[in-house]
Amino acid sequence: MLQVSKLIPQGQGLAKPLVQRAAQLVLDWDIRQKSRFDTVASDERHVGVFLPRGTVVRGGDVLLTQDGSLLRVVAAPQPVLRITACPEHPAHEQAFDLMRAAYHLGNRHVPIELRPDHLKIEPDHVLADMLRAMHLTVVEVREPFEPEAGAYGAHGAGDVHAHGAHEAHGHHGHDHPHHNHDHG
Repeated sequence: MLQVSKLIPQGQGLAKPLVQRAAQLVLDWDIRQKSRFDTVASDERHVGVFLPRGTVVRGGDVLLTQDGSLLRVVAAPQPVLRITACPEHPAHEQAFDLMRAAYHLGNRHVPIELRPDHLKIEPDHVLADMLRAMHLTVVEVREPFEPEAGAYGAHGAGDVHAHGAHEAHGHHGHDHPHHNHDHG
């Protein structure tokens, strides 16, 4: 079994052609948030990953094996809830609605991927119902999931995705009495 004990965040410092030729590890979020796991690379080699405790592996990271070969991490598509604002709202209200949703999800310590036009979380019917009650559109899709690393995390989605939506505070009384359509 090939062993890995070094992670190169986003392949920093490596030549792109070298990274592109590397075998892939296609991993979902449940695996990538572990610092120790076994898997199989795209070239069918068995790999044992032994990273420092607390290390989170992100799509785009490169792992260095004990024999000096590189493995490129790819975030696997997985079931997630994609949360978008009601398209009937003006743009400023749509942004606020997503910010408010991120605030409420953050209060529940839910891993969340922040994007300029949508949020993603792992499937949870209770949270989906809460978000729909907030007049947001929630659909289950199959996409890669790269939740925020958090304010105290090392590298991660926070370095390349939207910043600040999880820092929103207040504005709890925002309701939409004119809303009477279904976000099914």
